[in-house]
Amino acid sequence: FPSDRSTEIGQLISSYLGREKNLEDHTIHLLFSANRWEHVPMMKEKLHQGITVVLDRYAFSGVAFTSAKGNFCLDWCKQPDVGLPKPDLILFLQLNPEAAAERGDFGHERYETSSFQEKVLQSFYCLMEDKTLNWRTVDASKSIEDLHREIKSIAKETMQEVQDKPLGELWK
Repeated sequence: FPSDRSTEIGQLISSYLGREKNLEDHTIHLLFSANRWEHVPMMKEKLHQGITVVLDRYAFSGVAFTSAKGNFCLDWCKQPDVGLPKPDLILFLQLNPEAAAERGDFGHERYETSSFQEKVLQSFYCLMEDKTLNWRTVDASKSIEDLHREIKSIAKETMQEVQDKPLGELWK
């Protein structure tokens, strides 16, 4: 599931991203984190039931976007998410900024400019240096069918590897 924009926090985030509302940069970063924390009980419940949880973006996305603004360091950006459930796998779908800009709806939300996206990409590369996390990069320029097949294969392999491992905490 993606960040949930149906909660009150989610609605604030949505209006900010849609440029309807302006929020101070620290505030929006903390709201994104709060939106993730809202879902921790449900995530843990599903995981304890043996259900695989797939997230579209997570703490890493928030850290990369905020730190790309220039006046934030990665460590400050990571702090609000310390202790979130640690993912068993982080798939980074790599697509060059030019190709991403050609996709439908690019430019409608606040951070969708090519120059900013380049800074975000550099932040992601810094985050990928953390060897305590299982980052896998996938070429997102492939056909949808090929991309689906590769992601499914990586996910199945990871689920088998971690099925008996306890739930970890992020950045602890």
